[in-house]
Amino acid sequence: MKFEFFIARRYLMKGRKHSFISVISLVSIIGIAIGVAALIIALTLINGFQGDIRNKILNSTAHIMINNIIGEGVAGYQMIVDDVKERFKEVTSVNPIVSGTILVKGSSRNSSGAIIWGMDLDSVGDKEWLKKLKRGRLPIKKNELIIGSEIASRVNLFEGSACKVITANPVLSPSGLMPRIKRFSITGVFDSGLYEIDNTTTITNLETAQKLFDLEDRVSFIQVYLKDSFKAEKIAAKMRDIFPVQLQVITWKDLNASLYSALKLEKTILFFTLTLIIIVASLNIVAGLILLVIQKTKDIGILLSSGATPKIIKRIFFIQGSVIGIIGTTLGVIIGLGFCALANKFELIKIPAEIYQMSYVPFNVSLFDLLAVVAISLLISFTATLIPSKRASSVNVIEALKNE
Repeated sequence: MKFEFFIARRYLMKGRKHSFISVISLVSIIGIAIGVAALIIALTLINGFQGDIRNKILNSTAHIMINNIIGEGVAGYQMIVDDVKERFKEVTSVNPIVSGTILVKGSSRNSSGAIIWGMDLDSVGDKEWLKKLKRGRLPIKKNELIIGSEIASRVNLFEGSACKVITANPVLSPSGLMPRIKRFSITGVFDSGLYEIDNTTTITNLETAQKLFDLEDRVSFIQVYLKDSFKAEKIAAKMRDIFPVQLQVITWKDLNASLYSALKLEKTILFFTLTLIIIVASLNIVAGLILLVIQKTKDIGILLSSGATPKIIKRIFFIQGSVIGIIGTTLGVIIGLGFCALANKFELIKIPAEIYQMSYVPFNVSLFDLLAVVAISLLISFTATLIPSKRASSVNVIEALKNE
C-alpha cells in the first residue's frame, strides 16, 4: 500500500507542467471545507436556539399534565397527587392547578385579558422564576395575586397596587346575571423568561382560585415534574394504564408539538440544503481526478506495463480523492467549531431581548450532529472518487504507450 500512497502524493503535489491539477485539488478542498463549516455553524445555531427555547418552556411548563378529558375538572385530586408521588420515583413534585380566563383591570382605564393560575405555592415544582420573583412575594393570603412582567407594564400594575379581576362565571344580582368581579392586591411581579407566559399569566393561591371559579374540591389539572424531562413520554404511558379513562395524560412535547415540529423541519431542511454545497464541491474532485487521468494516461500505461495491476491504479486515484475529502472535512470542522466558539464569546447573533428573553442566540455543538456532518462529507468525497478511479484502472496499456 506504500506504493499507492507514494504515487497519490506525487499526483497531489504541484508539478512543473501540470500545476492546474493541484489548483483543482485546492479548490476541491476549499469547497468541501466551506460546506462542512457552513453545515456545522447552521446546525449549532439551530441547536442553540432550540435548546434555549426548550429550557424556557420546561422552566414554565410541567413535564406531564393530568386533566379531565370532559373539562369538568379533576375531582379527588389529592388522592391522585399522593398516588403519583408513591408510584413514580422519577417524580420530583406534583402540583394541582386551577386555571381560567379573566380580565385584569388596573386603577387606570387600562385592562387586559389574562389567564389566572391557582396553585399550591408551598410546592412550586421546577418553576425557578417563582422561587425568585422579580419583585415582591408570593400570594399566600386570600385575594392576593402576582402578575407577569408584560401584563404589569401594559396595565400599569406593580407591587402593592390593587386590581379588579373579572371572570366569565356569572353571579345573580338584583339586576340579573352579572360577571363576577373580585378585588385583588398585587404582591409581586414575575419574569419567567418566556414572553407568552409573562404576557398572559397571573398567579394566586389554590384556595382563592377554587372559590373564584366555584370548583370546590376540584382542580383544572395536575402538573407533574420529573428528574429527567425526556422520560416524560415513558412515564405518561404508565400513568395512562393506571388512571381512569376520563383522565387525560399529556406530556410537554404534546403541548408544544407544533413548535418542535417547526424547529425540527427547519433543521432538516438546512441540513439537506447545505449538504448540496458539499456535493457541489465533491464534483470538483471528480473533475480534477478525471483531468488527472487524462494527463497521466501515459504514466498509468507505464505503471501497468511495469507490473501494476488495475486494482493498484484504482487505489492510487481513490487515495488521492480520499485525501482531498479528509483534508477538506478536517479544515471545515476546525473552521466551523472555531467560528462557533468566537460567536459564543462575542455574542455575534443578536436578537430582541424583550421578545425572546435573551440577547443573543448561543451556538450549541452536538456531538451527534458533528459526527453526522463528518460522515456525510467523507461519504460524498469517497463516492466521488469511484468514477475517475474506475476510469483510470480501465486504461488500455497499448493505447497509452503507442505514441511513446
